[in-house]
Amino acid sequence: MADKTSGFWSEFKTFIARGNVMDMAVGVIIGGAFSNITSSLIDDIVMPILGIFTSSVSFAELTLNIGPAVITYGNFIQAVLNFLIMALVVFCLVKAINSFHKKKEEAPPPPPAPSAQEQLLAEIRDLLKNR
Repeated sequence: MADKTSGFWSEFKTFIARGNVMDMAVGVIIGGAFSNITSSLIDDIVMPILGIFTSSVSFAELTLNIGPAVITYGNFIQAVLNFLIMALVVFCLVKAINSFHKKKEEAPPPPPAPSAQEQLLAEIRDLLKNR
């Protein structure tokens, strides 16, 4: 049993030490912080501007009463809007980062010089054309 346990922990240690796992952990942490920034962008900037056109600051206040049930469809609209804005911001960031890291396309190397045999064949071709 001790061998299985030590093998398990050894595999776990190898798994954790991989770069991909560490990169993923950093991405999750940064993603959480980025979520706060995006939520602030939506709640503090975008929604008040949209509130000018919709006569309310938050869609979350929109409800529909059907008998005793209260359907808060505004929360759904708010969640969809939050997702779309988050997706747009992430898309713009990825696009900016990709253009920043995009390497200049290198010109293709010049074709290699023709071999001696190719040069001789070209001369024969030219002589036959001139006849």
